[in-house]
Amino acid sequence: MTPDELGSLRDELQAFAAEVFAPLRRSDQQDKGVSYLRGLLLDGRRKSMQPMAERLGIDHQRLQQFISSSTWPVEQIRSRLADRATRVLGADAWVVDDTGFPKDGAGSPGVARQYSGTLGKVGNCQVGVSVHAVTDSASCPLNWRLFLPESWDPAKAADPAGAAFAERRRARCGIPPTEGHRPKWQLALEMLDELATWKLLPPVVVADAGYGDNAHFRAALDERGLRWIVQVKGLTTAHPIDAVTHRPPYGGLGPRPKPRYRTRPVPLAEHVRAAGREAARTVTWRRGSRDHLTSTFVVLRVRLAGRRPRIEEDGTLPPCWLLAQWPPEVSEPSHYWVSNLPEDTPLEELVRLAKIRWRIEHDYRELKTALGLDHFEGRSWTGWHRHVTLVTAAHLFVTLTRSRPKVPARA
Repeated sequence: MTPDELGSLRDELQAFAAEVFAPLRRSDQQDKGVSYLRGLLLDGRRKSMQPMAERLGIDHQRLQQFISSSTWPVEQIRSRLADRATRVLGADAWVVDDTGFPKDGAGSPGVARQYSGTLGKVGNCQVGVSVHAVTDSASCPLNWRLFLPESWDPAKAADPAGAAFAERRRARCGIPPTEGHRPKWQLALEMLDELATWKLLPPVVVADAGYGDNAHFRAALDERGLRWIVQVKGLTTAHPIDAVTHRPPYGGLGPRPKPRYRTRPVPLAEHVRAAGREAARTVTWRRGSRDHLTSTFVVLRVRLAGRRPRIEEDGTLPPCWLLAQWPPEVSEPSHYWVSNLPEDTPLEELVRLAKIRWRIEHDYRELKTALGLDHFEGRSWTGWHRHVTLVTAAHLFVTLTRSRPKVPARA
């Protein structure tokens, strides 16, 4: 926003900040929080502290101290933002995703050579995992975690020298001893559990194959009683919905054998090929920038197999949806999703929810390019989490202003 545009929203920003920063008991902390928000919202190529301070006309040490060393409860701020976002958006789904933050050096917490979807390759970067409330027209982050690769965890080191090196890096960044390497899907579950303690529950969880292919992640969602639709690879295996189990005869010794399937599960791709193109239906799921987005989909009921599948009391695997996109111009299905949504869920709704992740990619670009999500140059664990939380606040404020058409809200 230009200074004039932001100035016209001064009252709205003050009211928004008063609600968000209510847990900050000290007035100077609240003032610094508003200053940081203004710095993120103002036009500028970089949203790191020094350029923001220059545009605001203040000493950058003021922002530095607020982000890195001041004592204020980031979780309480984040819970207020999440509550406001879910109330305002009326989310259709929560999307689990992650994004990379390219870095030049090795001092930032969690930085390592690792795969980044942002880069599309392995590179030197941090990776943040996030949960977003999303509709077809808007989204907002609800929670964040910084992923720590194994090289940042002394417990994962191959030798004492590696462990000592990891300890020194952690000490410089102020990483708490309770934070170690955990897979991204586990960080996602931790965030969902934390949101539940804030009395916030997802209507349905959506994720790409990086999470959906993990049977432990899907099982954990089931254990929490959550509905989900996740992308998977075509190699994921399943039994047909009409597969039956049999119980081997009891030999009289040991526990009685459990029911089992007589046939082997086959890849999802084979289930779709067996159904054939004649089973495909044309679905339009939203309007794009130029035209309606339309493709053909095959939808089946199957029983997911894989490693250590969840077994029902009668020995059967639970039924679930298999959704496959099979455009007419290609010889094989291009994308696959599985879901535990109810059996009466319309195909159009399955497709709409499967495709709703597009909004996250759109808003990640705005979070990064306009609001400075990946511009943080500090090297503290606490600072990173505070920065992404305040960027979330700025993004929510922009989303709120866009809901009032007469208010200029160019981020």
